[in-house]
Amino acid sequence: MASAFGHALVAGTIGSSYGSTYRSWKFWLLGVFCAVVPDADVLAFRFGIPYEHVLGHRGITHSLFFSALLGMFVTALFFREIRLWSRKGLLLLLFFFLCTASHALLDALTNGGRGVALLAPFDNTRYFFPWRPIQVSPLSIDRFFSHWGWRVIRSELVWIGIPCLLYTAAMRLRRGL
Repeated sequence: MASAFGHALVAGTIGSSYGSTYRSWKFWLLGVFCAVVPDADVLAFRFGIPYEHVLGHRGITHSLFFSALLGMFVTALFFREIRLWSRKGLLLLLFFFLCTASHALLDALTNGGRGVALLAPFDNTRYFFPWRPIQVSPLSIDRFFSHWGWRVIRSELVWIGIPCLLYTAAMRLRRGL
């Protein structure tokens, strides 16, 4: 997996596409939440659920189906004053969907693990992109604060940080700063 930092950065970058009428502390926090929550599935290991199972790591919580459900749930629960199927509701739903889906797409760019179940629960096939430049992050916090973690941060600065910075800069230029 990419680290929580990389996932959060992508959520912030996606949010930079939205105008100020959408962006609030709630918008940003929920976007980051959606971007990192798919990795809650690592708890499956504690319950004896194997990696390959649909409920295992990089299983259903990394699917586009889960991304859509979470996007709808977050929008409906935290933005009750906005009708879900209105223009603003759909744009919020899209934001939370993209934040969640970005998690799986980043993980499919990593050089470790067994792939991502993008189509679960309909198909549990695990996918990677053919090009996998991002150093996979360790699952334990102890290992993250080691030489391995430093390699992950360096890799993410190049493969996530620079594209995010360029995209955000382009959005600011488009808006006229």
